[in-house]
Amino acid sequence: MPDRYIKKILEARVYDVAIETPLDEAKGLSERLENRILLKREDKQPVFSFKIRGAYNKMAQLSQAQRDCGVVAASAGNHAQGLAMSAKYLGVKATIVMPKTTPDVKVNNVRRLGGKVVLHGDAYDDAAAYAQKLVKEKGMTYVHPFDDPDVIAGQGTVAMEILRQESGPIDAIFVPVGGGGLIAGIAAYVKYLRPETKVIGVESEDSACLKAALDAGKRVTLDQVGIFADGVAVAIIGENTFEVAKKYVNEVITVSTDEICAAIKDIYDDTRSICEPAGALGVAGMKKYVAREACREKTLIAIDSGANVNFDRLRHIAERSELGEKREAIIAARIPEKAGSFKKFCSALGKRNITEFNYRYSDDNNAIVFAGIQLTSGGNGRDELLKELRDQAYEVEDLTENEIAKLHVRYMVGGHSPKSLTNEVIYRFEFPERPGALMNFLSKLGGKWNISMFHYRNHGAAYGRVLVGMQVPDSERAQVGEFLSEIGYNYWEETDNTAYKLFLG
Repeated sequence: MPDRYIKKILEARVYDVAIETPLDEAKGLSERLENRILLKREDKQPVFSFKIRGAYNKMAQLSQAQRDCGVVAASAGNHAQGLAMSAKYLGVKATIVMPKTTPDVKVNNVRRLGGKVVLHGDAYDDAAAYAQKLVKEKGMTYVHPFDDPDVIAGQGTVAMEILRQESGPIDAIFVPVGGGGLIAGIAAYVKYLRPETKVIGVESEDSACLKAALDAGKRVTLDQVGIFADGVAVAIIGENTFEVAKKYVNEVITVSTDEICAAIKDIYDDTRSICEPAGALGVAGMKKYVAREACREKTLIAIDSGANVNFDRLRHIAERSELGEKREAIIAARIPEKAGSFKKFCSALGKRNITEFNYRYSDDNNAIVFAGIQLTSGGNGRDELLKELRDQAYEVEDLTENEIAKLHVRYMVGGHSPKSLTNEVIYRFEFPERPGALMNFLSKLGGKWNISMFHYRNHGAAYGRVLVGMQVPDSERAQVGEFLSEIGYNYWEETDNTAYKLFLG
């Protein structure tokens, strides 16, 4: 198998449109992590992503008859732009089926590159199904975003460049994983020439399809896929890509949203460039690996795979980056409802700064405050903070890992529900971010049970996050799950969530 891909990678035709990207040293990260950290800058490609490599190589291998039929693909962004640019260069008509939730910046760029855009469905699976329909009805040639040997070979040219650019020992290469095209190409080439170099996949913990497949020993479909790192939001690893990965990938590391945001900031600090969430996975995984292995003076490479990020997502990324770097903690604390209590609480924090403080009067005895606290002692800082406050007789709850606290509660006002409110249940939702989606959601939800609480905040992503309270009689609780499943949005019940109980319940 590797021989087959080595030949394909060496013969891959990518440089008509792609460039050989630099392998830059990240001096700040190198100093902090006490290792030599190199970034493979695929964000510098003409379409700001490595996807141009695989898309063009596949297009270059097509026969004239296949090209004459026109090409079609389903994509939420990066593959679409790579294919559109490749088709324009080769004089081929390209149709790109994109979900209706795709941000305008990506849709407009595909059109600018000459691609015909068809908006269909709310998710990638909907777009992919429609693309296959066009193949059957119009005889168009389908170009898969990752599960194709020629696409894999195109992505493998990243590894060919790395081994040429860094002649010394490479201890590990950290590769973002979605459908697996990039890591398959890199692993096949690296393991053939330098088998001692580790190839480590990095996935978002809520879309870890490769890790799930490796754990199960076969390809599996995830029940739900998180959408923060939309460039790798894939429910099942590719068939061709898994065949390579299971033999040549050393391990897979999963990272959280906060850790991804921290990695975006790390890359910005060293390069002054802003990568997309999927593009920062390699750095996020590398940081976890270094902390786990306590390695020093090693040469470690992370693939900065892309920079197609909406400007309005930067607010959310900035808010979460300090949490991901373990430089901030979010806590709930009970303090006496009397003059001087806030000052005394600040004094108990020592030299730490308060980054956020939310409070609303509750009763005459105690107040429960929502606070963000700056940490100064790295990974152990949060435990030290909680211990110090508890030693001073404060009742404290750690909400740093609580998604409701981070996504909703910190932005909500109004305080606890009145005692007259009964039978309240709480659900957290993700719904497609497109015109009319919120109204459609409310129309379906509001007709069944009374909505007692609602919070929505736009994060500049393809999906909106909603927190809903509903009054549901005990006798009707069993119906809720059935009803919500019919709506078709991802949801989680949060009635027992600590943050809800402390501030809203």
